[in-house]
Amino acid sequence: MQRTHTPRKRFGQHFLTDAGVIDAIVAAIHPQQDDLMVEIGPGLGALTGPVLQKLRHLHAVEIDRDVIARLHKRFVPERLTIHQGDALSFDFGNLAAPDDASETVGGGGSSGMARNLRVIGNLPYNISTPLLFHLAQFAERIIDCHFMLQKEVVERMVSAPGRKDFGRLSVMLQYRFEMELVLDVPPEAFDPPPKVDSAVVRMVPKPACARNAHDEKSLGELVTQAFGQRRKTLRNTLKGRVTDAQLQAAGIDPGARAEEIDVARYVALANLIGPT
Repeated sequence: MQRTHTPRKRFGQHFLTDAGVIDAIVAAIHPQQDDLMVEIGPGLGALTGPVLQKLRHLHAVEIDRDVIARLHKRFVPERLTIHQGDALSFDFGNLAAPDDASETVGGGGSSGMARNLRVIGNLPYNISTPLLFHLAQFAERIIDCHFMLQKEVVERMVSAPGRKDFGRLSVMLQYRFEMELVLDVPPEAFDPPPKVDSAVVRMVPKPACARNAHDEKSLGELVTQAFGQRRKTLRNTLKGRVTDAQLQAAGIDPGARAEEIDVARYVALANLIGPT
């Protein structure tokens, strides 16, 4: 794709241009005609166009007004609805709710029933982690997500306990989602090429019965504190919040470090100690 827009550093813009990579990503997403789908940061439409060939309608969230103007010239509004704004504050749950009893959001239906979202996007490197946590709030209204991210971030997301890259991001996202790295993407697939490798991750929300934390806010606070000083033992990092007896009751060795503990045991500990 010929560049028609100067990428803006403050928006973390790197535009996907490799046709083979684009085809592989669309194949991984596997769009279906009547899917209710939203793309975060469509940029110059590298994914938007091929995905729209499979869909009746697509929503997009884009912050750059110049990019939006170009997208409006390329795609008709009946097929592509663009929401101008910051994805970090966008209400994705609102897209999954019906406008009224006679019209379904996104077109292609008139049942008035809420529909769950499929979310895709090439996420800007500079906001990827907070954006993932923002989206986790809407997990109950999401069918799946396919995101291109910095490969290092994806590896942290899917990491297992005991690995150095297993951290707060791993625990809190794995609590909400089943995830897998589905595709590696080299820097030369973008214009301009980023200084890091990228990867595509598939995220599928877990059913409510699998998310059994009594208070998810307390779980998040506990995990944040546990990973606050990674080199120290949990006995020390959680001192004043959790006793050795409580750690042991949750199946955790007080002498263990944060990255050695799996999601289930963090949930058990959070449930045991309750909100603080």
